[in-house]
Amino acid sequence: MADQKRTRSRKRRSRDCLRFPEVKGKIVERVEIDPEVEAVVIVFQDHTVLSFDIAPHVLVYPELSDWKSGNWKGIKRWPPVQSKGSIVRWP
Repeated sequence: MADQKRTRSRKRRSRDCLRFPEVKGKIVERVEIDPEVEAVVIVFQDHTVLSFDIAPHVLVYPELSDWKSGNWKGIKRWPPVQSKGSIVRWP
């Protein structure tokens, strides 16, 4: 079988990524998962920390529809209902 060459686009991906340039070049000492506070913690050798607090939530999209004919027919949609947010509040 012949090897297939794959080409990659040189275009920058357009998806939104959150970057952390402040930690570029830092050396990671350890990575921890703290289930008590629901966080992922990256500890660097210079004793700085980058943490990711995880706030699980539920998002429900209520909708009434008619299936009598065998085909979906939307009747009414309500605004999404979101569970209560995390206790962590940012300024």
